[in-house]
Order: sequence, then structure tokens, then C-alpha cells
Amino acid sequence: MDNSGKEKEAIQLMAEADKKVNKSGSFLGGMFGGGNHKIEEACEMYCRAANMFKMVKNWNAAGKAFCQAARLHMQLQNKHDSATSFVDAGNAFKKADPQEAINCLNAAIDIYTDMGRFTIAAKHHITIAEVYESELVDIEKAIAHYEQAADYYKGEESNSSANKCLLKVAAYSAQLEQYPKAIEIYEQVGANTMDNPLLKYSAKEYFFKASLCHFIVDELNAKLAVEKYEEMFPAFSDSRECKLLKKLLEAHEEQNCEAFTEAVKEFDTISRLDQWLTTMLLRIKKTIQGEEGDLK
Repeated sequence: MDNSGKEKEAIQLMAEADKKVNKSGSFLGGMFGGGNHKIEEACEMYCRAANMFKMVKNWNAAGKAFCQAARLHMQLQNKHDSATSFVDAGNAFKKADPQEAINCLNAAIDIYTDMGRFTIAAKHHITIAEVYESELVDIEKAIAHYEQAADYYKGEESNSSANKCLLKVAAYSAQLEQYPKAIEIYEQVGANTMDNPLLKYSAKEYFFKASLCHFIVDELNAKLAVEKYEEMFPAFSDSRECKLLKKLLEAHEEQNCEAFTEAVKEFDTISRLDQWLTTMLLRIKKTIQGEEGDLK
């Protein structure tokens, strides 16, 4: 479908909207009233132009047009509409200018938190975290936004959503070798889920991950942690994860690299190891004397 005419139409609409905004602020516009009406019309025109830019995939121009609309909505005290336009701008910029997308989403978050809409604010913090993860590859900043989202969800009693964000924080913290922080989160989420009939199956995974973080720091810590988790959550004792931990601890104590690798391979045939688990297990293996590090 040929949308080439749409871009010209959008540019024209933007120019007309600019004129209306300028007139609304003029001396005569002020004298004869109608200033707000002109701004409302301009708002609508910016939004229409933005959607036309979206049709031709000019994401930068679409983002800028939505931003113009957002600022005018704010001028008219239409907070909700302003926030919505900032989110629309952020979604457009995500495809062209990730940093600008973050600026727009932060502007929307400021409005939503001011209105007490913390669940929506949390959702947009997650979007920002994802932009930092995939586009800007700044894991520290991604962690900060996942933590903020978790705080807002907790405040609104959305504990399941808060836990999802916290687990992201834990996984990234461990990757950045911030093990105490990761352990605290895995233990906390594990303890929260082990009494829930629907979620308790996941608790063993969180205690397993906490144990691995302990193991990287200190073998004795890991032994004590495994004993503590078995006491807290007896079902953990019978899990494949717990059995693997005990084999790894034994192999590590004996500095037996082959036994360590064999235990991991056996586990991997039934439960495939993901990238995170592979990374952590390699870090543990490297603490065995003279080991160069490979799980095969």
C-alpha cells in the first residue's frame, strides 16, 4: 500500500498545528479568548500527524509529534492525556532513538506517580528496563528500573508482579558478581512462594539459584545454605536441584573436576541448563584448582 502522500500530509498538519499554538499565545488570541480551544485543536492535529508518521514508519517524527501533543495536554491540565501521549512518543522512539524513548517514558512515569497510578508507573519502569537491557546494554540501569517497578508493585500489593521484577534484579546482580544481593532476593522470593500451592514448585529453583551464588563465594556457605533450605522447605531435599548441589559440593571438596562435570552433564540431560546456570556453574568450576573452565 502506497502511503507516500501520508508523510506530506503529516508535515502539513504539523505546520498548521504550530500556527494554532502560536496564535493561541498571541496578544489578540489572549484578548478575544479561544486560546485553549486552539491548543486543543493543535493537540488533536499533532496526534493525527504522529499516527500518519507511524504509517510510513518515520518513528522519529512520530515521537516528536506525540511529544508536542503531550506538552500541550499538560498546558491544558489534561494529565492523563499528557501521560498517554508521552507513552505513545516513547513507543515510537523505541524504534529509532532508545534514549529519547526513555526520556518520554520517564515523563509519563512522573505524571502517573503524581496521580497515584503506581501500577501503570511500574509497567513503564519495566519497559525502560527492557530498553536498557536490549538496546542500550546498561545492566546497572536496567536493575535500578526493575527495582523501582518492584517497589511500586509491592506498594499496590501486586506481589506476583513485584517478584517477577525482583527475580530479574537477582539474575543480573549475580551476573555482575553482586552475590549477596542476588542471594537475598532468591531467598526472599523462595520463602514467599514455598507456602503457595500454585507457586511452591518454583521455590526449589530459587533456593537452587541462591545456593549456587553462595557456592561461588564460599563452599562452606553453600553447604550451610543447602541445609537451611532443606529445613525451611523439606520438598527441596527430594529435588534434582538439591541432589545436584550435594554432588557438586562433594566433587568440589575432593577437587574432583571430572565428578563435577559428570554431575552437571547428568542434570543437563533431563533439565536443560540455561545461559545463567551455565555461567554460574562455570564460575564454581573455575574455583577447582587448576581448572580452565568448561562444562563438557
